[in-house]
Amino acid sequence: MVTIVGFKTYEKEDGTTFNALVVQGGIEVVKNQETGRTYLTAKTARVSCTFDELTCETLKGTKLPGKVMKLDSEPYEYTVPNSGEILILSHKYEYVSEEDSILKENVIQKEEVI
Repeated sequence: MVTIVGFKTYEKEDGTTFNALVVQGGIEVVKNQETGRTYLTAKTARVSCTFDELTCETLKGTKLPGKVMKLDSEPYEYTVPNSGEILILSHKYEYVSEEDSILKENVIQKEEVI
């Protein structure tokens, strides 16, 4: 399950705007690779929608079936907000329905053998 925790308004190149709901997965236990200390986190993702701001606001707290998964993507630059450090990332976090998450976790991709 994921929970809608907020929304963000974006402006397209043509000047029109649209909203995206911010969904958050469950709490995860993670170990810091440098210090070895354990901390808690939750993955978030944005999901485009056709709702206006008022509807997005009223949806906060709504639970949806599915999860936020880490998926491979084309490499891109990401600037760490606190430090300004620029990283090259090749993954993104995306909301995936329950059915799609089962497929992504259990189906082996076909590979071409030469």
